[in-house]
Amino acid sequence: MSAAPTVARAVPGWARLLPGGSYAGRSRVLLERSALVSRRGWLVFVSGFFEPVFYLLAMGQGLGSLVGALPGPDGAPISYAAFIAPGLLAASAMNGAVFDSTYNVFFKLKYAKLYDAMLATPLGVVDVALGEIGWALVRGGLYALGFLTVMFGFGLLTSPWALLALPAALLVAFAFAAVGMAATSFMRGWQDFDLVTLAVLPMFLFSTTFYPLSVYPPVLQTLVQCLPLYHAVELMRGLTTGAVHVGMLGNLGYFVVMTVVGVAVASRRLNALLLR
Repeated sequence: MSAAPTVARAVPGWARLLPGGSYAGRSRVLLERSALVSRRGWLVFVSGFFEPVFYLLAMGQGLGSLVGALPGPDGAPISYAAFIAPGLLAASAMNGAVFDSTYNVFFKLKYAKLYDAMLATPLGVVDVALGEIGWALVRGGLYALGFLTVMFGFGLLTSPWALLALPAALLVAFAFAAVGMAATSFMRGWQDFDLVTLAVLPMFLFSTTFYPLSVYPPVLQTLVQCLPLYHAVELMRGLTTGAVHVGMLGNLGYFVVMTVVGVAVASRRLNALLLR
């Protein structure tokens, strides 16, 4: 007797992004490769962790002694160090993800031609995009974990809700990595990376990292509230101080949309650049 024929079931595209799905499974190869390469340049890899720590020491401890207490998310006064630390945590996740998904990806795409070689294997364009975005997520997540440890050492984590700050930082890093890789696909040369600095630096300075939103006039308040880092700072500040409210779901939704759009654009652009 012949065996009954096996009916292949189509797997939805979204399911392939889940752990064990085809995209998630194949993209792990790129994560392993990036981890092996980073072992040789581990000092460069971890150097980004120190920047927010220096800001916390200089601004939180130094300038904070002159500024005094500021109103927290729930209106209760908190120290200046406790106010800026969540903003620096959000910026740490952003910087680790953005710079890995821009400079490193651009070199591999334009000069090393690494992705052309990858596409000669069973890896596809979406695998490449998810693998690189995933590694940028790992880097941003490690920076965030390191800075959370510093905050704990300084006694700046005052609520059990702070345990959710790391998952929130991972979502922030994933969103910035996806958008960073999508933006990199439009870069023509190294000079274009001045635009990355032009986008990241103002967000770092003006997204309520160092002072409350109320210091701005109403028009600028609306503009600042459109910036992605502002929503990251609001998330981190609410979680680390315990001022959790339903409005933070909107902050989370912002990064979910940002992630989906970034992955979609990055995949389409890589497909156009590598398979033309």
